[in-house]
Amino acid sequence: MNSTLTTFLAALLATTAFTAIKPQHNASSMAPAQASDKKAEEQFKNIQVLKGIPADQLIPTMQFISASLGVECEFCHVERAFDKDDKKPKQAARKMIQMMFAINKDNFNGSREVTCYSCHRGNPKPVAIPLVAGEELSVRVTEPKTAETEAQPNAGPSPDQIIDKYVQAAGGSAGIEKINSRVMKGTISFDDKSFPIEIYAKTPDKRISFAHMPQGDSITAFDGHQGWLGMTGRPVHEMRGTELDAAALDADLQLATHLRGLFTKLELHGIERISDRDAYVLIGERDAKPPIRLYFDEQSGLLIRMLRFGNTALGLMPTQIDYADYRDADGVKIPFRWTLARPNGKFTIQLTEVKQNVPVDDAKFAKPAPPPDSAQETSK
Repeated sequence: MNSTLTTFLAALLATTAFTAIKPQHNASSMAPAQASDKKAEEQFKNIQVLKGIPADQLIPTMQFISASLGVECEFCHVERAFDKDDKKPKQAARKMIQMMFAINKDNFNGSREVTCYSCHRGNPKPVAIPLVAGEELSVRVTEPKTAETEAQPNAGPSPDQIIDKYVQAAGGSAGIEKINSRVMKGTISFDDKSFPIEIYAKTPDKRISFAHMPQGDSITAFDGHQGWLGMTGRPVHEMRGTELDAAALDADLQLATHLRGLFTKLELHGIERISDRDAYVLIGERDAKPPIRLYFDEQSGLLIRMLRFGNTALGLMPTQIDYADYRDADGVKIPFRWTLARPNGKFTIQLTEVKQNVPVDDAKFAKPAPPPDSAQETSK
């Protein structure tokens, strides 16, 4: 498999979840076990400086390091033997993580103010020299503040008014609640490549996508309780933690009418320019989860951007979804195009066909039988 296609598949597997692992690693050295309450050192081999973190945060933490340094797994790890300590960058990474923990403990009361990205900015070596005029660093999203720690909300419509306008613009509560299934067909594009994709969704909160690749289908699924990702004929990667949270958001066909119930606090924080549109910015806080930023078109009222964050042991990983090309489908407006971007890349899904309230068998969302147990080899 060439590197471009491998990178594309990694992005595709992350469509509804927080994962960007090369497909050949999913099934063996990095596949999580069934239990979700284990510590990293109880589930993976040779864990040293990340002892005590939840096991389901280990892989996202590795992805945070990868995005911060702009490298792949093999920069630090021996391929297919992730527990080995043969590479110097892995040993250096342990020292850097300990240094980062100490800086935050001694200077910021343990808050994650300094992360890998603070110094590396997408480069394997720390960025130590100021840029000259004309140079640019990759634009990255900073760690979000809560509604309480940010500047006071700007004057304007209330969050309830903004959400009410969104619901009405999307077809009204009654129209939205009538939709119980949605079958979508289109293309998914990454760089200069485009592939057919089919997406099936059904209430309550079931969703599965099939991207038809030359090597087989790349699949992302959530059945309302558990989620998984994989390739045709290969063992699956089961979603955990932040992955499941993201999958549940994407699978909700009535998200517009359910928004209020997601948050313990929801506040307006001004207006930002999104492309050529002004958008109201709502920050929603959730118990024990990172805040979510929602951007609503000031004129139409429609949701045009969602910015959410995956929690890792070292910092937060942003996922930005831009919604566009809203069209009427059986009395409700839905985006026919959305672009998902993360620090390691982005892709766009463009729909060409949408059918709603058509029969979709629950078996469509069933997870395949689990693969045989395999050794856990990831370490840090």
